[in-house]
Amino acid sequence: MLSKKLLLNQLKNVPDPELGISIVDLGLVYGVKADKDGDVEVTMTLTTMGCPLFDLIEGPVRSELQKLKGVKDVSVELTFDPPWDPSKMSKEARVKLGFF
Repeated sequence: MLSKKLLLNQLKNVPDPELGISIVDLGLVYGVKADKDGDVEVTMTLTTMGCPLFDLIEGPVRSELQKLKGVKDVSVELTFDPPWDPSKMSKEARVKLGFF
């Protein structure tokens, strides 16, 4: 079964190209779900609307999730609603970036 927890754990292997911290810990992943056929949908954002790094993140998101048994297709939707802010980061990410 492709649970949300399993999918998020796999996405922790995808680092932000600039910061080197997982996109999950940065709070960039707003949602992830899989249907019974193995199609996975990821809804995510970037730290700023003008961030040019989506192409460098989308590929690794797809590759990382396709490593899981049962994943057939991965779609990645980019959204800026709600806008990202530092409060979405995990405690670990905030510590690494000096927010504490």
